[in-house]
Amino acid sequence: MAGRWNWRVAARCRTVDAEGLFVTGARQREARQFCRTCPVRTECLAHALDQRIEFGVWGGMTERERRALLRARPGVRSWADLLADARTAHYSSVAEESADPRAVDEREFGQLEESA
Repeated sequence: MAGRWNWRVAARCRTVDAEGLFVTGARQREARQFCRTCPVRTECLAHALDQRIEFGVWGGMTERERRALLRARPGVRSWADLLADARTAHYSSVAEESADPRAVDEREFGQLEESA
């Protein structure tokens, strides 16, 4: 797999005791919070979904949340591809909006209407 980036080297959990991500019950909320600022959260989640990892918090999602997502989207062949495409589309739309001064004016106008 030449050219494929190893996202694990940038994972926030790489530098701490990862046992805190393999907890149950209410402690999973804390583990999910830990993942919020991880720069490779999307790659981590995609890995867990593609590999059908059953235990622990991965990519900010609990075991139960991942199972529900897998049940809701059984036809997804590659979560890595799906999430990468979604990220690209998101950033493209943000870039287009910020490049179009009318889009900024429309957003500001909408916010003014909502606050009135």
